[in-house]
Amino acid sequence: MKKDFFKLEERGTNVRREILAGVTTFLTMAYVLAVQPAAIAGFGPDPSIVDINGLVISKSALLVMCALVSGLITLFMGLYANLPLALSTAMGSNFILGGLVNSGVVSFGWAMALLLCSGLIFILITVLGIRKVVVNMLPKNLKIAIVVAVGFFIAYLGFKNTGLATFNGGLALGEFSQPAVLLALIALVIMGALTALKVRGAILIGIIAATIIGIPMGVTTLPSSVVSLPDASEVGNLVFSYDFKSILADIPGALVWIFILFVSDFFATFGALQAVGAQCDMLDENGNFPQIEKPFLVDAVGTVVGSATGCTTISTFIESTVGVGVGGRTGLTAIVCGLLFLVCIFFAPLFLMIPYAASGAALIFVGFSMLSSITKLDFSDFRDCFGPFVMIMFGAFTGDIASAICLGTLADVLVKVLTGKAKQVHPVLYVLCIPLILYFIL
Repeated sequence: MKKDFFKLEERGTNVRREILAGVTTFLTMAYVLAVQPAAIAGFGPDPSIVDINGLVISKSALLVMCALVSGLITLFMGLYANLPLALSTAMGSNFILGGLVNSGVVSFGWAMALLLCSGLIFILITVLGIRKVVVNMLPKNLKIAIVVAVGFFIAYLGFKNTGLATFNGGLALGEFSQPAVLLALIALVIMGALTALKVRGAILIGIIAATIIGIPMGVTTLPSSVVSLPDASEVGNLVFSYDFKSILADIPGALVWIFILFVSDFFATFGALQAVGAQCDMLDENGNFPQIEKPFLVDAVGTVVGSATGCTTISTFIESTVGVGVGGRTGLTAIVCGLLFLVCIFFAPLFLMIPYAASGAALIFVGFSMLSSITKLDFSDFRDCFGPFVMIMFGAFTGDIASAICLGTLADVLVKVLTGKAKQVHPVLYVLCIPLILYFIL
């Protein structure tokens, strides 16, 4: 019955291979449990933060919810779509939104309300079958540039939060005599060496090694217990914490952010599906993923559920390709990975002891992996790469990723209109330029 449900024989796999693939996928993306709490609540030693509305957001609650939602939605992917795909909080939107909340610019509920809107739009587009319109709306170079710009932003945060570089009064090297900075450098070396040797789970192994090394260095603080039950009061603060009042107070700005969150989630999922489809030889003669609506729907539902539980954008992780690389072909791979995420709910203290020097180093590597997409940019026509150039440069040198994406999109449209290529701009993109312009004016 189990074999018939997952179609193991039909896809040329077996239970042992699927279990191995599930464990491998989990190991390559488990770093998200160490990084997500810091992304939202900051890299400092404080166990929680208070947003501008007075909402207490604890790192332990963020970790528990991340593990819970990642586990449940990954199980949903395995049972509903029967695909070897794992989902969790996407790297990028978590740091962007977390940075805004930490700076006191917006409330945590504002971010969750935006994610709810983004997820509902994703569901609507999937159900109505108008995926092709969205795929064609943005030119290829702009899609790539968004990934690269976010990669620079994440790497910037990694350097800043580990102290490997300082940005006050100009860019400079950090104080390498400081134990935390030295530990971050050690973590980078370990991750780099393991990545070069093509070791599975290099980032997670690097985080664990740096955490252990940090104990005698006085950087890692040992927890009082290894296992703990989730604190209902802390977790409850994150549930249905929507702040729609702030959304209505700045509709143009909200529309821009919804666009950014939706586009990043949509194309991250699309890219992961295409990559996995190619590995599994599942793409049709036109290079399309069969029944793509199923994984899209799971992803969209994940973002909606995540917004209701204090999680940032839930997206299909490209790390799923690692599990596919060791033989994963069915939803059984996702089931195994999802169950491992759920088990981690009770081991929050282990992940919370990880010093920001280790998790920050992981950010640099995640950012680096996203920067590799720059090689896919088409530089044959400057008119096609001017907008992406603006987006990447503004994102890298200002640290304002939202403005960078808006400016890059507007620059792309403007240069094509001024140089006689106005017909190459999708009509929907012209309409989208209106809220982007209002974002800067208002």
